[in-house]
Amino acid sequence: MSYPFDCITQFIFVETEVEEADVILVPGGNHPPLMEKAAELYHRGLAPVILPSGGTNPYIETTEWEFLRHIGISLGVPEEAIWKEDQAQNTFQNAQFSWEVLRTAGLYPRKVILSCKAGHARRALLTYQTVFPKETQFFVAPVIDRRGITKDNWFLTAEGIKRIMTEVEKIGRYFGHHIPNWVEQHKP
Repeated sequence: MSYPFDCITQFIFVETEVEEADVILVPGGNHPPLMEKAAELYHRGLAPVILPSGGTNPYIETTEWEFLRHIGISLGVPEEAIWKEDQAQNTFQNAQFSWEVLRTAGLYPRKVILSCKAGHARRALLTYQTVFPKETQFFVAPVIDRRGITKDNWFLTAEGIKRIMTEVEKIGRYFGHHIPNWVEQHKP
């Protein structure tokens, strides 16, 4: 069935085919499926390194990074394959600080996999695209959040509508001022 808001669904819920990449990035959170997906992709041989990002979080006793790292190790990811960024407090810092970790390590990834929440996929992707070099190719491997909000059901509950429309609003606020820079970067 077709709805007038299908364009919102297509815009917010980004999911791409995943190819071999240089790193798997996890933009923070205290949601185990984020690292479970990253570990699955790692074990499939799609990237040699996972970089979870995230500082303190009032809902967990450790940093988001430590929380996600623990999950990865419990799923058989070697400690040395999980790189550290434990200062970020928001999505922009997740991207910015992750880029700094990679650059400091001498890794300038050409291809990156993002393991993020499905309803946060577009904002996460745009944020990382804003921070990373424009030549970086991103693949998006989303997971369903703990509320069970998906591209097929977000519009069926007041909570789903509120959460996804908040994402739409945040994207407008966060990225409107970046558009002139993006246009300038893509001029021949």
